[in-house]
Amino acid sequence: MARERDCRVAGVILAAGSSSRIGEVKQLLAFGQTTLLGKVIENASGAPLDEVILVLGHGADEIQRAVRLEGVRVVINEAHAQGQSTSLRAGLSDVSEDTDAVMFILGDQPLVGPEVMNALIDGYCRTKASIVLPTHRGRRGNPVIIDRMLFPRVDSLTGDVGARVLFEEYTEEIVEIPVDDDSIHFDLDTWEDYQKLLDRDGRR
Repeated sequence: MARERDCRVAGVILAAGSSSRIGEVKQLLAFGQTTLLGKVIENASGAPLDEVILVLGHGADEIQRAVRLEGVRVVINEAHAQGQSTSLRAGLSDVSEDTDAVMFILGDQPLVGPEVMNALIDGYCRTKASIVLPTHRGRRGNPVIIDRMLFPRVDSLTGDVGARVLFEEYTEEIVEIPVDDDSIHFDLDTWEDYQKLLDRDGRR
C-alpha cells in the first residue's frame, strides 16, 4: 500500500530457502488463517511499500499453488542452494528503476507487522541513510532497508550471507529505529521455533 511521500521503498521478501532442518516446505506451515509466508505477504502488503517482490526457490511451484500472490511480483532464484546472497541479488534485479531503497523482509518472520515496516520506511524517508534497521532493547533485528547507493555492493555478495555483512563496512551510515516489538529478533529454523511461534501468536 504505497502512499504519497518523497521516497520510494520496495519490499523484497526472501523465501527461497530449503527448510532443511524442518524437512518440509517451511513457508507453507499453517499460521492463523493462512501460512507463514502468507502472513508475511499480508504484512508487507499492508505496509507503505511501493512494490513487493517475492523471491522463491525451493518448493517454488508448490508455494505458488498454495499461497495468494495478488499484488506481489514473483522472482524464481534458481541458484538458491548457493546461499542467501543469491536471493538478495535476485530480488534486487527486479526492483523498479526509480526505487530509492529496498526493504529486505525474511519470509519466516510472520510476527513483524506493518507497523514495524512503516516505522522503518519513515526513518529512511526522513534520513535517507544507507542502512536503516530496527532495534528492540538495543538489539538489532530484521527487516533491513538498504539505500540504492549500496545496491552494487549487495549485488557483489556471494555465498550464504545476507545484508548483515554490510553492517561492519558501513557502520557510520546506519540509522537504528527503536521499536517496541521483539518479533524483529524471531525467525523460524526448527520445529521448536515453530511451536514457540504458535505460542507467541496465541498469547497475542
